[in-house]
Amino acid sequence: MKKIFKEKPSLSIQYKTSFLLVLVVALVAFLTQKVIGYIGTALLLLVVVSLLAITFEIMPVLLSAILSALVLNFFFIPPLYTFHIDNSEDILLFLMFIVIALINAVLTNKIRKAEKTARDKEEKENSIRLYNTLLNSLSHELRTPISTILGAVDIIKENRDKLSAKQRDELLTEIGTASIRLNHQVDNLLNMNRLETGMLKLKLDWCDINELIYSVIQKLDLTTKKNNLKFKDNDQLPLIKLDSGLMEHVFYNILNNAILYTPEYSTITIDVSYNDGTLIIVIFDDGNGFPESEIPFLFEKFYRLPNTKTGGSGLGLSISKGYIEAHNGTIVAENNIPIGAKFSINIPVESSFINNLKNE
Repeated sequence: MKKIFKEKPSLSIQYKTSFLLVLVVALVAFLTQKVIGYIGTALLLLVVVSLLAITFEIMPVLLSAILSALVLNFFFIPPLYTFHIDNSEDILLFLMFIVIALINAVLTNKIRKAEKTARDKEEKENSIRLYNTLLNSLSHELRTPISTILGAVDIIKENRDKLSAKQRDELLTEIGTASIRLNHQVDNLLNMNRLETGMLKLKLDWCDINELIYSVIQKLDLTTKKNNLKFKDNDQLPLIKLDSGLMEHVFYNILNNAILYTPEYSTITIDVSYNDGTLIIVIFDDGNGFPESEIPFLFEKFYRLPNTKTGGSGLGLSISKGYIEAHNGTIVAENNIPIGAKFSINIPVESSFINNLKNE
């Protein structure tokens, strides 16, 4: 019953359903009364009231309880077809039926209200916790690039005639890097909102995955830690249908995380292949890997590994997982063997028939 009425129907429908359900059950019991007897009928009607109480409002449930009592008395408790009861035991049975049915209806309704209150409270606490996490994260992630931009602009304005061409270029480079970082964080927030509100619509088009990865690599900042990024063209890859904009975010988020959290001069490797309608992407490094206990939480919103340096809002992997699942794909994080971290992505794709012929 709870599953059937997952979305609560209108009050008028609840009244009609309660009335009809009691009558249908009573009819079935009446046709089989020689088998189950009126005590079995009473239990069956109590079950009906209990099931209705799980889903419906209190008044339709009370209607079903009272109607069940009247039906039980009139059609099943001797003498039949009258509201008169001769036997004291039957009177006690009838009274107990009414009391139990009414108490069941009222208590179940109160329990449902208490559960709803507790659920609302938990959702509110979760929202506050996520809001605080977001603020704490973004207070650094947004403030840092904004401060960099403002500081560099002030230096250029105040020392316009004193700065050399090289110094101006360095400041402009800082402004550009900070702007990209700021834009990336804003994009992550907007993209997470699109995922949560169901507004994400795939724009599938033919895509060269090699070119897509190269374009992402060019946008990554490899100057700070001088990581070694290894990617070799796979000439056997066909053209495939993907939302290249979303997949660019996926690659950028995963690779940027690897750059941020692996030791300096670590090697990050990207391996792409295609097998029987599935695009397979494996990204692994030779860094420190993940604590085994933390792996199940890596794709949660705002999650960051404990004892990691500041940086990142904890949205990148969550967004990447959402984008991959929007393509009906999967992503798995695990520790690489013998060292490092590993992300394995599998996406069912449509491939270009013309390109397949060319590769063959």
